[in-house]
Amino acid sequence: MDNRVRVVAAAGSGKTSVMVARTAYAIARGFVAPERILLLAFNQDAAKELQQRLQRRLTGVGLRADGVTASTFHAFGLAVIGQATGRKPRAASWVDGRQGQDKILQIVDRLRDSSERFRYAYDTYRLLYARTSDNPKGTSGDVWDGGTKTVRHRTFSGHQVRSQGEKIIADFLYLNGIDFEYERPFVVDTATADRSQYHPDFYYPSVDVWHEHWALDANGQPPADFDGYAEGMALKRELHQATGTHLIETTWASIMGADGLVAFGKQLTAAGVILDWNPDRPIMDKEAVPASHEDMARLLRTFMAHVKAGDLTEAAVEAKLLATSALNTARTRHFLSLYWPVHRAWQQALADEGSVDFEDMLVTAAQMLESGAARLPYDMVLVDEFQDTSQARARIVGALVGQPGRFLLTVGDDWQAINRFAGADITIMREHKQWFGPGPVLRLSTTFRCTQEICDVSSAFVAKNDRQIPKAVKASAGPGGDRVRLLYAAGNAVAAVRAAVAAELDRISTAGHVSVGAGRPTSVLILGRYRHDDKFVHEQHPSGLNVIFKTVHGAKGLEADYVIMPNMTRAGWDFLPK
Repeated sequence: MDNRVRVVAAAGSGKTSVMVARTAYAIARGFVAPERILLLAFNQDAAKELQQRLQRRLTGVGLRADGVTASTFHAFGLAVIGQATGRKPRAASWVDGRQGQDKILQIVDRLRDSSERFRYAYDTYRLLYARTSDNPKGTSGDVWDGGTKTVRHRTFSGHQVRSQGEKIIADFLYLNGIDFEYERPFVVDTATADRSQYHPDFYYPSVDVWHEHWALDANGQPPADFDGYAEGMALKRELHQATGTHLIETTWASIMGADGLVAFGKQLTAAGVILDWNPDRPIMDKEAVPASHEDMARLLRTFMAHVKAGDLTEAAVEAKLLATSALNTARTRHFLSLYWPVHRAWQQALADEGSVDFEDMLVTAAQMLESGAARLPYDMVLVDEFQDTSQARARIVGALVGQPGRFLLTVGDDWQAINRFAGADITIMREHKQWFGPGPVLRLSTTFRCTQEICDVSSAFVAKNDRQIPKAVKASAGPGGDRVRLLYAAGNAVAAVRAAVAAELDRISTAGHVSVGAGRPTSVLILGRYRHDDKFVHEQHPSGLNVIFKTVHGAKGLEADYVIMPNMTRAGWDFLPK
């Protein structure tokens, strides 16, 4: 009964049971009356499950459960505003989930039609920068070149280039309809006993111009591990000067952001190259997939959720940029030039119909609790799935327990923090003391959900991120269990993966070694990243199996005898290192 308790739990370790038991204990010992206890959950299903468990478990031991409140944050926030103002606000019908993304797409379409500057900034970010790193070394490639024994980057034109910077340039050239050759041998023979023939990065045959792209940052420095890079640059420049060839030079820093591309375009124009920008130009390499409009809508909506949950103005975001040099990049500012017009149009749409979105509503509720405009009669607050808490939710919780004699229990698993797109901020769970004051940290490290083999594989994977809270997860069943199996499917992506999933279901149906309840079919969850990944699953399944397809987000908290994750490829998932 400490007044600030943080429970760090593993998946399937009984988080909900702990919340119910603490509630029952507080009531049974007379510490807190039922009507002064509030349990907060992330979504309606979780809140409903809490209420049902409370009713069942408390009444089972002769305690009164009808006064305890279990609510979602959204429902609670609306009630707070209603109490303080006498008018409960109405959430817009289009703000949540897929509808919110659709609204972003509509706003973007209008802005692209009404502003040529916005259209160019949006198109260049989506096509060239959305999947780019801010590091001059760029991201890892996506195709193996057997000839050079290197990983290269696919491009829209079909060329396979060495670096992320060269990919940006190659794709920009292709979208402008510019004929170019990649790594053409230089005009003179430069091969020696110590050096191979020189191949400049790009050559423009229509104007006889060469182009070198350097991996230099804004300070003119290459990555620290690029030994001899500066000397190589000097030798190449001297060679072009000696042969009288026309050389264009770009750097990583110079091409990042829309303004950088405009400057590069002027270089090309000055050299006699004709630019014909067409963002809808058909892509030659179908594997060189840029971010889609739907990807951009998700990105913009996720960023908006964090801006709003943090109650950040444009000036506040600018101040954060200036205070964090690693974020204050041309690519970041390019994105913000798209975001703020979308943000303003979103707010105008809410104002036009006199409604709110959930982020603004939670911030308003937090402000009313903090100011005392709303006072609610709760002495004990318990928060489920705390890893999904946003800054606005944390402010609501902090305001509720800010008075002396208030009790707070938060239960969460930072390893299951998959709701960042909805504004969740995992730093709140890690910085619990700074937000709510000192208190003990308790751990639930025994899982009743899976085998030790699965615990070990998943723990080793998650531990690669040093920002996660370390856990030693143990299976209640003890050591061992079925191994995690990795299957390779060759051939056409969809057909091959679909066939592999079907074969695995056949294997499961005949294996018969998973212990299930009498008469209960073996359960199999097939998890995709997106809803459309159900294309990897046949409609007909072997008898004796209960096969369900879910997205990973939709399956959170569920259990099954078997789990299959199809399409574990770079294009299908973001689990591989960038």
